[in-house]
Amino acid sequence: MIIDNDTQRDVMRVAHLMADAARPLILRYFRNPEIQTMNKPGHASGFDPVTEADRGAETVMRAILATERPDDGIIGEEHGNQSGSTGITWVLDPIDGTRGFISGTPTWGVLIAASTVEGPQFGIIDQPYIGERFVGGFDAAALDGPHGTLPFVTRQTTDLSQAIVMSTFPEVGTPQERAAFHAVADQAKLTRYGTDCYAYGLLALGQIDLVIEAGLQAYDIHAPIAVVQASGGVVTDWSGGPAHTSSRIIAASNPEIHAAALAVLQANCDD
Repeated sequence: MIIDNDTQRDVMRVAHLMADAARPLILRYFRNPEIQTMNKPGHASGFDPVTEADRGAETVMRAILATERPDDGIIGEEHGNQSGSTGITWVLDPIDGTRGFISGTPTWGVLIAASTVEGPQFGIIDQPYIGERFVGGFDAAALDGPHGTLPFVTRQTTDLSQAIVMSTFPEVGTPQERAAFHAVADQAKLTRYGTDCYAYGLLALGQIDLVIEAGLQAYDIHAPIAVVQASGGVVTDWSGGPAHTSSRIIAASNPEIHAAALAVLQANCDD
């Protein structure tokens, strides 16, 4: 699907409207000891938190879409899916990293993506507390924040032994997926955990080389895919195929480090 220039501009406008609306709502609850946290049933760890900030932010974003682009589809973490007729689907995660949010760490983010059947076309990773917004797609590729606008420039590390790797959880999915991830991490120079969506922004900004995760949903990854690809990075699943339909993601700063890490993953994960 080809998105014309006028539609691109409108999609970007609406995406920023949603991010702007979510910021103040979410910040009312951040580091607030009275925030109400619920546990979604069915998660493998036994604890999958959701807060009134998650649900309220998605409600606000959906209200904007209902007014500004009512014919688009929606995939949302908290309030389900809605079909559309335009070929554009908004993929929303109001707080990616709710565990970090309720812990007071500032590495969670608001994820907003505009996708087609071909995958994410435009994405925002917004960190309201820091005031940073990573934007990628439709010729946009930059971080806007309190220190001004910084262009994306990915690292050009090609040697896995010099790479910096990030992932949200040390467990990284199933035992086999965990073993495959750690086979890469064991060869890398540095591995860090717990950064949720913020890691993808750091990759686009040229701070790290790899983000490797498993067990993801569409709303976890569509916006980060758009941001990383806009920076010149590479995002695939663990077989090297399209990432937007997979739960296993490898994002890399350049094709060479992607190939090196992917080979290790595939050698250690058969299924």
